[in-house]
Amino acid sequence: MKLRALLVDDESPARKELRYLLQDYTELQVIGEAANAIEALELINNLEYSVVFLDIDMPGLKGIDLARQLKEKENSPAIIFITAHEEFAVDAFCVNALDYLLKPINPKRLDQAIKKLFIQHGTANTSVSSPPSDPDEPSTNNHPPKHLQENSATRPLEVIPVEQRGKTILLRPEEIIYIYTDKDNVFAKTQKESYLTRFTLRELEARLNPNMFFRTHRCYLVNIKRMRELIPYFNGTYSIVVDDHERSEVPVSRTQSRKLKEILGL
Repeated sequence: MKLRALLVDDESPARKELRYLLQDYTELQVIGEAANAIEALELINNLEYSVVFLDIDMPGLKGIDLARQLKEKENSPAIIFITAHEEFAVDAFCVNALDYLLKPINPKRLDQAIKKLFIQHGTANTSVSSPPSDPDEPSTNNHPPKHLQENSATRPLEVIPVEQRGKTILLRPEEIIYIYTDKDNVFAKTQKESYLTRFTLRELEARLNPNMFFRTHRCYLVNIKRMRELIPYFNGTYSIVVDDHERSEVPVSRTQSRKLKEILGL
C-alpha cells in the first residue's frame, strides 16, 4: 500500500514544485493539498495520512501549531517541515518532526527525508531514486529519477534543441538570455524570440554550465552574462534586468537573492 502524503503551503507554486519532486517516489502518493493549516486539519480529520509536508510560516494558524495538534492525535502522520526559515529548527525538534528542509528544496536532502519516512513505515524503498543536488555530483542510486530516465543523456549540453514552426533548431547556450516556464512548457528566450524546448527546467539547470546559468527562481534560469541591472524589490527579493530588446525583468527569490549577491561579490 502506498504512503499517503498531504502538501500544506500557502504558495501554490511551492506545492506544485514539491508535487513534481515527489513523483519520483512510487511508494508515495500525494492525495491532498491545503493552502493553510485549517484546511489541512479538515483533510486530516477525514482521511489518515502517512506524512504531511508542512510549511511553517503561513497566514493564520502556523505550521508549528498545526504540528503540535497533530502530535496529540492517534496514528498521527509524520511531519516533514519545508520552509524558508531555518530559525524554527528547534521548534520542529520539539514536535518530533521527521525532518526539516529549507527552500529551495535540495533534491538530495528531500531524498534523505523520504528514506527516513520509508524506514519509519517499514516500506521497501527499492523504487526510491536519489536525485543529485549538483549536476557534477553523481547519484548513489542505480535508478535515476523519471525526469532523467526519460532523457538518458545527462552529459552537459553544448546545444539545446528547440522547436520553431515544425523545425528543430539548435541553440548555443550563449545565445540564450534566460529560460522560463509557462504552464507546463519551458521556453528559451533569445534576442529574436522565445523557443519551446524539450526539457524541464530542472533538466536544463542540471545540464547547463552553472558558471553561465543561474536559477533565480523556481520558474527561471538566467544567463549571468546577460544580466544588466539588479533592482531591490521587497522582503529581500530582487528583479534582474536582462539585455534583450524588451529589457525584461526576471524575478529573484529571497533565498536565491543571497546566493546571487555572493556570486556577484555584493
